[in-house]
Order: sequence, then structure tokens, then C-alpha cells
Amino acid sequence: MNPNVRIVRDAPLQTRNTFGVAARAPWLVSVDDAAALPEALAAAPLREGFALAIGGGSNLLFAGDPDGAVLELSGRQVRVLEDDGERAIVRADAGTVWHGFVMQTLAEGYAGLENLALIPGTVGASPIQNIGAYGVEVREFVHAVEAFEPASGQWRRFDNAACAFAYRDSLFKREADRYLIAAVEFALPRRAAPKLDYAGIGEELAARGIAAPTPLDVAEAVIAIRQRKLPDPAVLGNAGSFFKNPIVPAAQAEALLAQHPALPVFRGDGADTRKLSAAWLIDGCGWKGHRDGDAGVSAAHALVLVNHGGASGAQLLDLARRIAESVRERFGVAIEPEPRIVGARW
Repeated sequence: MNPNVRIVRDAPLQTRNTFGVAARAPWLVSVDDAAALPEALAAAPLREGFALAIGGGSNLLFAGDPDGAVLELSGRQVRVLEDDGERAIVRADAGTVWHGFVMQTLAEGYAGLENLALIPGTVGASPIQNIGAYGVEVREFVHAVEAFEPASGQWRRFDNAACAFAYRDSLFKREADRYLIAAVEFALPRRAAPKLDYAGIGEELAARGIAAPTPLDVAEAVIAIRQRKLPDPAVLGNAGSFFKNPIVPAAQAEALLAQHPALPVFRGDGADTRKLSAAWLIDGCGWKGHRDGDAGVSAAHALVLVNHGGASGAQLLDLARRIAESVRERFGVAIEPEPRIVGARW
């Protein structure tokens, strides 16, 4: 077997998901170099396919064990493909830790990703979910995605348009496991106007006495805000924001605003839709700080489900379903989970 491929039988997955819930895979296949993927997929555990491809496990809820082998791409090489002094194309392997990559690009003088600092997970997962925070989505900077298609045995390259990005969505999410993302290329400018008008970034910078922030200043402000609002998965199991902000017709948003003037409302995907704050809706139903045994909701942020130590994925899923039902009953709005749920359906 290729030295870049490691195979473990009956593998525990508790440390491979940020909720920290117990789960096991019949096989775990780790691939350090994506070039070894065809050989890995031909090995006995993967010959009949795989149940799940994982990165950092920060967007997963194991409500049960996966029913087949689990595949992990763990390569972490980062390199600059081109740099004309104004913009660079930076390529990162799928297994690269996202936050480390963000901070590395900032240290090397590139801008763009600062608002996405401290998001857990890996580079390979970032385009799947089209991760976003503080007014920025990763699709704004994805130049291309390199992926392997097991069914055809072909390598594919997707430019930004081919990724079919949408709010917390992409081609890779809609066709889960059809493609294995091996690397992502990012187009990063040397200079860019900072985005400061979202979720207190401007206030945080003002409190630090920074009037003309650098991208690194913005990243440090974002990190400080996230550390205040979101629990550290290493301390308290969680997957960050569990629910997506719902997008509704503008007329529905206006009707809700008439009844609830404090409801935060943002422009949706188009002029005729609006994005609502899921956190506000959930908080309005009284869930912030709620706890059922070891399954709970963060006392600091209503969007964050937490594992206080011994919660199962099934218990967390049950809590999430009850939260969503209460929001539907009170506000007439459907909210959906961000994480991928394994072993059950939403």
C-alpha cells in the first residue's frame, strides 16, 4: 500500500467531529497526498465505495454510525501559484486547517479572508458549505476547486462559476460525495476595502483605537468577537452555527417586521427575498442557554448547539428538531441545519 494511505479498522470518530459525540466507522482511510486517491479507492475498504468523506468534522453531526468506510484527505501543503503584485493565486490542500490558512495568507500580505478568521474546519470543506461570516462568503475568493470523481476515475477542475455557489450551498453540497475535493485555489488581492459594517467589527476596532485597520487588524477583531460569542470546540463540543439564517419572501419578512420590529432582516439572494436572523428567532422562543442533560444551547449564542460532555448525536438532533418546530409554530418560519447529519434524516 502507498505510504500516503493509512487504513484503520473499527475506527473511533469522537475526536474527528467537533461536537465530540461518539461514533465509529468500520474503516477509516486517511490519504495524505491526493495523488494517491485512485490507489486508495481501489483498496479493499473503499472498493465498494465509501459512506462519508470528512475534513475537520466541524460541520458534522453523527446521529448514528456511518454505514460504510470513512475517507479523510489530510494533505496540508500551501503554495503560491502566481503573484503579480496586485493579486495572487494561492493553492491549499484539502486537509489544511482553515484558520491557520487564513492567518498565513494575512501574514504574507494578502487580503480578503480576514472576516472568515477562526472558522473551524479545513480548506477542503470551505467551498462545500460556502462558509461565511461577518458579511463575507468564501465564494468571493475561490478561483478554482480541484476534485476527483470516483465514479468516473477522473480529475475535475471547477472554476468559480462551475461551483454553483449559493448561500451556505454549492454544487459539492448538493451532490454530496460525488466529488472529493483535493485542493482549493484562492484569488487574493494585496489590497481590498475592509468590510466593517457587520456584527460589531467597526465597534471592536474603535474600542481598540484603530481608525485605519489593516486586514490583520480586522481578523484580530473578528477573532475577539467570535471568542466572546462562540464556545471553543476544544472546551465545549459544538459545530458553530447549527442553523442557517432562513431566506423568505420579502412580503413575509415585512409582515414579521410589523409584528416584531426588532427582528434583524437583511437582503436575501435577490430583491424579492429577505434573510432573517435565525439566532433572533430561536432566542425569541426562549432556547438560549437551554439544557437537556448534556445536550444544550449556548448561553452566549442561540444558534450554537453544544455537547456538555456526554450527549449523543441523536439527543442533539432531537433538541434541534424541537427548536425548529418551536420557531415554525411561533413565527411561521422554517429553519434548517447547517451541519451534515449522518445516521439520520432531518
